[in-house]
Amino acid sequence: MTEITPEELARYIDHTLLKPEATAEQVKKVCREALQYHFASVCVHPSYVELVAKELSGSDVKACSVAGFPFGATLPEVKAFEARKAIELGAQEIDMVINIGALKSGNEELVRKDIEAVVEATHGNGAILKVIIETALLTDDEKVKACLIAKKAGADYVKTSTGFGPGGATIEDVKLMRATVGPSMGVKAAGGIRSLDKAMAMIEAGANRIGASAGVKIVQEAIERRR
Repeated sequence: MTEITPEELARYIDHTLLKPEATAEQVKKVCREALQYHFASVCVHPSYVELVAKELSGSDVKACSVAGFPFGATLPEVKAFEARKAIELGAQEIDMVINIGALKSGNEELVRKDIEAVVEATHGNGAILKVIIETALLTDDEKVKACLIAKKAGADYVKTSTGFGPGGATIEDVKLMRATVGPSMGVKAAGGIRSLDKAMAMIEAGANRIGASAGVKIVQEAIERRR
């Protein structure tokens, strides 16, 4: 297994709070934790982006938000607007959900246009884009198609899950996604990653970003093991 320090591990983690009932005080707490452990980002709904950007100001922790979340069934123009607005409010990274129904219907053109619209909104405003394909709803062939479309559209990462689907990240899916997009594109594993062992298994499989609400627990486990 790859040797990695707790500090290095923390830089893989997008510290996430996407529950619909999340309060402003809970968001602030997540930001404080992210600053303490130096996580890669704090990922929240667009309505909290401005607060997160303020809390993280001057730090090395990025503000991250979502578009078309969690179902991906809104229009490309709506996702692009949502991403652009979140960036205006301080987001530096956007995690968008693909149009899953369009992919499963064989409408690859709509999937491509959907992603390209948000690529333009993010890259045109200095942010990066992660594309959530919701692997638990797809066949392996559909996963490969989704990854290839996202790569061709210019996205920076492909991501396994929203955390709101019927399943989360699996080692097999991360391996498949990494094999599909190659070494030049990011792969983010998210959904159900609540332990150090699972986080490390995802990294071993090829993930270079981890989305988790249990980021503190994961890093604390890593600290304990080094003692």
